[in-house]
Amino acid sequence: MFKFKKESLVVFIIVILNCILMAFIDGVFSANYLQKSIFKIIIFMLLPLLYLKKHHHLDEIKNIFKVKRDNHSIFKSFALGIGVYLLIVGSYFTIGNYFNFNQITSSLENGIGVNSSNFIFVALYISFINSLLEEFFFRGYAFIYLKKHTSKKVSYILSSLSFALYHIAMMITWFDIILLLLLICSLFVGGLIFDFLDDKSETIYNSWFVHMFANFAINTIGLILFGIL
Repeated sequence: MFKFKKESLVVFIIVILNCILMAFIDGVFSANYLQKSIFKIIIFMLLPLLYLKKHHHLDEIKNIFKVKRDNHSIFKSFALGIGVYLLIVGSYFTIGNYFNFNQITSSLENGIGVNSSNFIFVALYISFINSLLEEFFFRGYAFIYLKKHTSKKVSYILSSLSFALYHIAMMITWFDIILLLLLICSLFVGGLIFDFLDDKSETIYNSWFVHMFANFAINTIGLILFGIL
């Protein structure tokens, strides 16, 4: 039986509305990557923090940034991240020929102004900063904080499902329907794994490490698609 409290409903509403707002900005709003990145900082980090501060809940989430000396799982997450990198890049080289990736670069260039001349900068931002924003919002707020106010099962589902569905807006023009559905399912499973990595320590560093390596892999493929590598 799912357990709901007032605060858990508030978190649910904030997560859904913020995802819809960010998806609208990513998928509809005509802005370059820098502008969308600024919106994302506001929507995924500043707004939740302002709400938590206003309602005196900052103490319940501030520890997600605390480095725990006895958190040996970080080393396991680092190793898992390397494995994820090899899996994603390896999949591209083994089955990538069965899919058309040309629309990815054209969508990035025409949609948000990302091209071969600025992709390295964007790749660094995505790997380190963007991944941190998403981990704060989907793991720190929508999972670690939420599970203090509802059941762990609800927290796992909301965090992972919102993480997967959020990415539809930015990827919907990149792939055909089969690959898109496969990626959404993979993102949902990945979200569950990220939640599991952070569940015991209640910090976001474990999932952040793996998330970074996943982005390293995706950006490696991007470097290839843009002809930089």
